Amino acid sequence: MSTSPKRLLRLNRSMLGKLLVVTVVMFGFGYALVPVYKQMCELLGINVLTQRDGTVVRPANTQIDTSRTVTVELDGNSQGPWRFRPTTRSIAVHPGELASVMYEVVNTQDRTVQAQAIPSYAPQSATPHFKKVECFCFRQQTMQPHEARQMPVVFFIDPALPREVKTITLSYTFFEVGGGVGTPAKAAGNTVAAN
Repeated sequence: MSTSPKRLLRLNRSMLGKLLVVTVVMFGFGYALVPVYKQMCELLGINVLTQRDGTVVRPANTQIDTSRTVTVELDGNSQGPWRFRPTTRSIAVHPGELASVMYEVVNTQDRTVQAQAIPSYAPQSATPHFKKVECFCFRQQTMQPHEARQMPVVFFIDPALPREVKTITLSYTFFEVGGGVGTPAKAAGNTVAAN
């Protein structure tokens, strides 16, 4: 049994209309899902970060061990053409708490240098428990002549740190990598005559 071309055209148009209706309904459902979800969460008190008065509720980090405090002593050593030091000598943190410290470096040379920082920890048993989230030691630093820079270290101490460890020393050695990158900067007014 063959279908006439007119009937086939009507069936195709009918199917297209149904598909368009389904598409519009699905788009509308997806669009309305966000406000409906917010309303449901607000009514049930689930996953609410903003109270009705507009203040933001900060969920507590339940992984912070507030019963303990660990002192992190900071140290900086340099081998090369710069001054390198922490901006603070120590910080007290609770295990699991996110903390941030700054190190300052100044290139004292008239040339561009490339450098890298290598961390070390004392006592050695603290090494696997000292977790850095952000650190200038993750990559080489290119320092322009006489450039000064403050570089952050963001870290937390794993709550699994042995209880007898009360102090951790974080020490960085900052050293030049592969010699100078650039040529010495020319003093103002100095010119080199060609031979």
